[in-house]
Amino acid sequence: MRILIKNGHVIGSSQKKSGILDVVIENGRITEIGKDLQEQPNCDLIDATGKYILPGLVDAHCHLRDPGFEYKEDIESGTRSAAMGGFTSVACMPNTNPVIDNQAMVKYVINKGKHEALVNVYPIGAISKGQKGEELSEIGELKFAGAVAVSDDGKPVRSAALMKKVLQYASMFDMTVISHCEDLELADEGVMNEGYQSTVMGLKGIPSAAEEVMVSRDLILAEYTKTPIHLAHISTELSVDLIRNAKKRGVKVTAETCPHYFSITEEACSGFNTYAKVNPPLRTQKDVDAVIDGLRDGTIDIIATDHAPHHYDEKNVEFNAALNGMVGFETALPLAITNLVRPGHITMEKLVEKMCVNPSKILGLNKGVLDIGRPADIVIVDVEEEYTVDIQKFQSKAKNSPFDGYRLYGTVNCTIVNGKIVVREKVLL
Repeated sequence: MRILIKNGHVIGSSQKKSGILDVVIENGRITEIGKDLQEQPNCDLIDATGKYILPGLVDAHCHLRDPGFEYKEDIESGTRSAAMGGFTSVACMPNTNPVIDNQAMVKYVINKGKHEALVNVYPIGAISKGQKGEELSEIGELKFAGAVAVSDDGKPVRSAALMKKVLQYASMFDMTVISHCEDLELADEGVMNEGYQSTVMGLKGIPSAAEEVMVSRDLILAEYTKTPIHLAHISTELSVDLIRNAKKRGVKVTAETCPHYFSITEEACSGFNTYAKVNPPLRTQKDVDAVIDGLRDGTIDIIATDHAPHHYDEKNVEFNAALNGMVGFETALPLAITNLVRPGHITMEKLVEKMCVNPSKILGLNKGVLDIGRPADIVIVDVEEEYTVDIQKFQSKAKNSPFDGYRLYGTVNCTIVNGKIVVREKVLL
């Protein structure tokens, strides 16, 4: 099947092909990018006039809940949601049941992804066996089985000695280490950001220092060992400053944030809205501004969703008892366009770096660019179209998003994965 995409604004080619162009796909790969390319017999034509043609989005941090928690989400439903959001590649965290801490579990995710997923699925292995923080997983075996990174996300690596070992060991295999920065003693079972809002609501708070202390520790260890580290879901002003200064010193650190950390504040928890309960918690406006500054100046390298689906019954409880997390695949790109691109904080070119190029580089994937000869992972986006978020229309099994009813810009018109159209005219095929 030959697919011809006409008259879209191409961004994201390392071959310096940009502007209003046509893109040809044959046998699952991009074969031509240029002006006024001719339609041929049996050619599937897609008109992208007035829209952007971008590399398929790459999410370096999500939770597909499979195996063990398929009542929340599974690989099929999660990747349906990802495709609707314009993601063509996703890396899923290992906090499943059983934990993805061995070759068999890595292969399970890869094999199920091949048979059931609508997008490319890459498993992330656990740093420690069972995510218990006691003994390193067999990182070499995880790598050879197909894991693209290691992380104990959902749980911090509490032992500095263990984190030092994993940095040294993983670097031997060119394996990305993703750190969940949280000091559990400082967090002390808090349920939202510690400050005015938590006081008003009468809830136990989590101080920003719970994140910042661990960010500091991990930066020190990365600098000492001269090995790379990737810091997940950065949310505070001081964390951004610490990373910025570390980069200036030459520390091999990359960092991510999530759309909710540059879009809303702790005030979203008002009325005990459990859909706004996440970890790390939503912060203050000055933290939001600092995260945006970090994205603008390159301190924060990527935007990841931290897509965290939960069953309705796990959120429809008292705030203290509700589980942390929100779904994010289907709102990530619109939130970025609405809150970063339209106000002029970053350009569309920079957004492609944050959501396509850089996550692919950090995970060592052959994705994230629109180049001739590459697999045809493409998203077509209308950045001018405004719509109202309706969580009941999400393709995810879960609906736990605080953005229900928000007016956002940026709709995914078409998603193409390895040359196969999986979303067309905003409809999942």
